[in-house]
Amino acid sequence: MGFILMYDVTNEESFNSVQDWVTQIKTYSWDNAQVILVGNKCDMEDERVVSYERGKQLADQLGLEFFETSAKENINVKAVFERLVDIICDKMSESLDSDPTVVNASKGTRLADNPTPQNQNCNC
Repeated sequence: MGFILMYDVTNEESFNSVQDWVTQIKTYSWDNAQVILVGNKCDMEDERVVSYERGKQLADQLGLEFFETSAKENINVKAVFERLVDIICDKMSESLDSDPTVVNASKGTRLADNPTPQNQNCNC
């Protein structure tokens, strides 16, 4: 499972909410949930109130990866999603490597494409 926590670099209040959001994720999701912190609207430099450095520092403090994006200008949007998928896949691979029974657990059941024969003697 993965989360993209996004705040608005032109809105101090949204940035200040990040720690609460992280707490909620840790409280209500799986332990291995992957999270990326994203500062959006990086194209609006004239209105910026949260610096790149502050966003990066908070991400480092919380143990999160960090990106700045602009949905409007399509800056780093794809990179955020690709990175989150990579992190999730890496964690899943680590889980499979550490517990090989997870891979073998599904080998006991086989699905067959054999239709159930209809009763030829039915008078319905």
